[in-house]
Amino acid sequence: MPNRIERFALLTALLAALGTVHAKELRPDRLIVLNKAESTAAIVDPVSLKVVAKVPVGEGPHEAAISADGKLAIVANYGAQRPGNSLSIIDVDSGKELRRHSLGALTRPHGMQLANNKVYFTSETTRTVARYDIAEDKVDWLMGTGGSATHMLVVSADGKRLYTSNIASNDVTAIRLDGPPNRNNIAQIPVGAQPEAIDLAPDGKELWVGQNADGGVSIIDTETNKVKETFTVGALPIRLKFSPNAKVVLVSDPRGGGTPSDANSLTALQAMSPSAGQVLVVDAASRKIVKRIAMPGVPLGIQFAADGKRAYVSRTLAKRVDVIDMQTLEVVGSVETGEGPDGLAWRAGT
Repeated sequence: MPNRIERFALLTALLAALGTVHAKELRPDRLIVLNKAESTAAIVDPVSLKVVAKVPVGEGPHEAAISADGKLAIVANYGAQRPGNSLSIIDVDSGKELRRHSLGALTRPHGMQLANNKVYFTSETTRTVARYDIAEDKVDWLMGTGGSATHMLVVSADGKRLYTSNIASNDVTAIRLDGPPNRNNIAQIPVGAQPEAIDLAPDGKELWVGQNADGGVSIIDTETNKVKETFTVGALPIRLKFSPNAKVVLVSDPRGGGTPSDANSLTALQAMSPSAGQVLVVDAASRKIVKRIAMPGVPLGIQFAADGKRAYVSRTLAKRVDVIDMQTLEVVGSVETGEGPDGLAWRAGT
């Protein structure tokens, strides 16, 4: 039978353990918004729609990924007039940049995604894909894509396949990450003009690619690495994203029914009419547009909440991020984040 001191010690240890668990449970969801025109990362409470921190980063941040433990945001500093070549490593909870990793010759980093606790990204100007090891703070893998203006990328859920959109060569590069870099594991897939937007269906069977110059979406069968279907959606499908339940795909269209043209620069986007812009809700099975949501001010980045109940869309010229209720497909909130919001990332709470 434990004495009074032993019971007190046991109780203290139990309370400390409970406190630790409670503290972990209190880590909140966070939305990371990259304001490329002012070179900051805004950390947003997605419930109250308040900016809780704004972190200075490198010039022209475009895309971000979140570490597996949710503690860090890794931001690609793409640059503006001059090509950027760094990654900003941000502590999400403290809202501070911990370090800035130089990428040397790997300029114009973009298209960030976490896989196996490492971050894959493109280097647009060098036509390569690279991998950043967060723990070791170094780039530990690099491969050429064979395409031109390699911009966006997506990695399969199992971390075995990677796909890039190559804007200037009108194709997609498919790379097997679980095998040697030979011709059996790398494929070039021709698609329509100026492909940029790219996402995999949650089951990994279809790859959707948006085409800036013709308003089309090419659907690639990932088993054969061939386009099996193409359809038109909007005027400039610059970003697209599958919902977590795979039922719909959201497509941001900053032209909002205008004439398709090259929009792969901030100057071109700023020249668009601030009154134009829409987000299209596409049924993933039928490929039909089920709703057009007016969203003026150049809608770009799309990010779903982890539960899929809400979607967040950045509006670059409006300096805001809008919230879409995925049940009603209505805009239910908005938050001003800074100048030129673009890339978004989600830190899930615990």
